[in-house]
Amino acid sequence: MEEIRCLQIDAFTDRPFAGNPAAVCLLNDARDAEWMQSVAAEMNLSETAFVRPVSAGFELRWFTPAVEVELCGHATLASAHALWEEGVVARDKPIRFHTQSGELVCARQGSFIELDFPTIAVSPADRSEELCRALGTAPSFVGQSTYDRLVLVESEQVLRALQPDFSRLRRIPMRGVAVTSAADDPRFDFVSRFFAPAVGVDEDPVTGSAHCCLGPFWSERLGKTDMTAFQASARGGIVKVRVSGDRTFLGGQAVTIFKGVLTAA
Repeated sequence: MEEIRCLQIDAFTDRPFAGNPAAVCLLNDARDAEWMQSVAAEMNLSETAFVRPVSAGFELRWFTPAVEVELCGHATLASAHALWEEGVVARDKPIRFHTQSGELVCARQGSFIELDFPTIAVSPADRSEELCRALGTAPSFVGQSTYDRLVLVESEQVLRALQPDFSRLRRIPMRGVAVTSAADDPRFDFVSRFFAPAVGVDEDPVTGSAHCCLGPFWSERLGKTDMTAFQASARGGIVKVRVSGDRTFLGGQAVTIFKGVLTAA
């Protein structure tokens, strides 16, 4: 029976039991989507990543416990961390992932890992009554990106106090909703929370992909391209954001929590 190396890694944090946990399965051969979805459901984390060597890099796919997704930041960071930690790739070499969102490159920048992701534009959207009811607040701005709604609220206090109605949010046609505000803490430029009950994750601890639209959104408002963001979930996580045209660079750290082998292969 083939044994598949599997790691659980906390991403966008420099300490255990914070940030966003992801499972990373290091595959030798191609696997079908049904099998990967079953493994992700068994792992029961917000994302499980499947990494397989291919020509000029690695194939990378991401699954929540319920569905496959097209883009995931924290599980990409975790996958790069795993490949370097396990000695699959030399620490001084960048990693190229081939994904449904195109080629994504990860490189080490000191103690941080920087992800080269596509910038995701946000266009104004209607402030629907259903969304306001689901969030329990009246946003000052609502935008729509490729995957999500972006909701601006008036303060960090309002953001932290949100108690969404997840059954209502689940009925709104979108991957998730990123709620954001300016930060009270001077160490950070903006804060956010991310809710995605439609894909099986009520609140995601730290959502790298959401910062591909949050970064440009705040860059325009703050007049700066380099920012530090905090995702104000129960676990919390820090994301360094650098906006450069059609690319948004996300920086974070990661910690391995445990390693094992998957035997039900």
